[in-house]
Amino acid sequence: MKLQRLGLFRVGLLLIAISLAPAAAQTARVLHRTSKPYQTWLDEDVRYIITDQERADFNKLTTDKQRDDFVEAFWDRRNPNPGSRENAFKEEHYRRMAYTNQHFAAGVPGWKTDRGRFYIMWGPPDSTDSHPMLSPPTEEWQWAHIDGVGKDVTLRFVDTCGCGEYHVVENDDLRKYMPK
Repeated sequence: MKLQRLGLFRVGLLLIAISLAPAAAQTARVLHRTSKPYQTWLDEDVRYIITDQERADFNKLTTDKQRDDFVEAFWDRRNPNPGSRENAFKEEHYRRMAYTNQHFAAGVPGWKTDRGRFYIMWGPPDSTDSHPMLSPPTEEWQWAHIDGVGKDVTLRFVDTCGCGEYHVVENDDLRKYMPK
């Protein structure tokens, strides 16, 4: 008798779960739909320039209003002319993203490539040395100075597949700057 009651209890719980599933799925779809632009902003637009603390703070937000305010404050903090409607930093950031997508795409959007990452984070190199006919093709980028990184910074990229996908040749000094 106890087993029968336990069995009926489980069947009852299962029926309740089944009846609630469509509503839960609808709620999940709505939440996903509203958060997608914010997730895109976080994972794509500012992926390489947002600090770990800013990312953690953003992920704690619960409303779209809080997220909108965060995004506005994020760009305001980086505006070289605080209070100005124009934000040269933000404009340059999106210009760099567009440039990488146009010049570094190789099976993936340019912003996702190693060259795209460093171009977005550090800007155009002061000089480049490209050897597309070598096997494998290589590129070397040099910057005289990068704030927060140092002087005479050089990155070497190699296209091991010959398909236009250049990967940075890692070294211990640069690992901490490799975007996640």
